[in-house]
Amino acid sequence: MSPVAAAPAVENAPVTETAPAPKRPRSGRTIHARIAHEEFFDYQPTSTADLPDPRPLVENLTRCVVEILAGARELEQIARWVTDDVYSTLLKRQVISARARAARGKPVIRPAFALGSTIICEPRDGIIEAVVVVNSRARSRAVAVRLEGLDRRWRASAIHVL
Repeated sequence: MSPVAAAPAVENAPVTETAPAPKRPRSGRTIHARIAHEEFFDYQPTSTADLPDPRPLVENLTRCVVEILAGARELEQIARWVTDDVYSTLLKRQVISARARAARGKPVIRPAFALGSTIICEPRDGIIEAVVVVNSRARSRAVAVRLEGLDRRWRASAIHVL
């Protein structure tokens, strides 16, 4: 016999029904007040006229992203300048790059590259889309960046290394 005793089975136990708990509102505010509260504390769009020149930020973000994917820079260093979606996407790409380097047995080396031309356009007020050409010894790449003016500063809402 096992040291753990089995609990006796209850076959014909009476079934008691409990009344459902009364529904209470999630908060004391109405739905309109909650929406207004969320809109007030959410990211606030900012006009391009109220923001600094985006060219230095675009070029520095491009430089940082190339170094992050090469493993020479930590992703947390640009967390302030990117949205949560961009951060999670870059984190995934950083992990994939690190695994590929480990599989080939290559050490982390700071990449040698030069930034080429930068093209910036403004499709809408408070939105900047830019492309930066990155030239290295082996190849040239393009990095596309979309900046949005949020809370009186630029934040990258999309970064793509092509």
